[in-house]
Amino acid sequence: MNIAGYEFPDDLYYDKNHAWARVEGNTITQGYTEFAQKLAKEIQFVEIPKAGRTVTQGQAVMSIESGKWVGRVLAMVSGKVTAVNEELESSPTLINESPYEQGWLIKIEASNPDEVKTLWRANDPAFAGLVMGDIAKYKLA
Repeated sequence: MNIAGYEFPDDLYYDKNHAWARVEGNTITQGYTEFAQKLAKEIQFVEIPKAGRTVTQGQAVMSIESGKWVGRVLAMVSGKVTAVNEELESSPTLINESPYEQGWLIKIEASNPDEVKTLWRANDPAFAGLVMGDIAKYKLA
């Protein structure tokens, strides 16, 4: 789905922090949207967590730094981190270059898969409203 020129794949879930989740069984792959990476500008550093860490939905799990800001990445679901994108340590700009594929951040084995129901789909009017509001807030074209 395209919202104001930004792509949001229909098969993913989204949160208010402009992160995405791909659901494959109980495994949730998480990343930052095209909108989030454009807002951040060039990603310069990613602090990835260790695999095996237990996380809670909404809890900071890692951080990302651009020339513009440092931000915490919040877990989209509760569970155990089963994989991290280690390529981001040496090539953090993968988030900018390929936000929905090579720039993924972490994989979480969900302990409560129903938490996905608290996230939006691309075609949800509330999600479009969030994106449009942030475009206005940050004066993006």
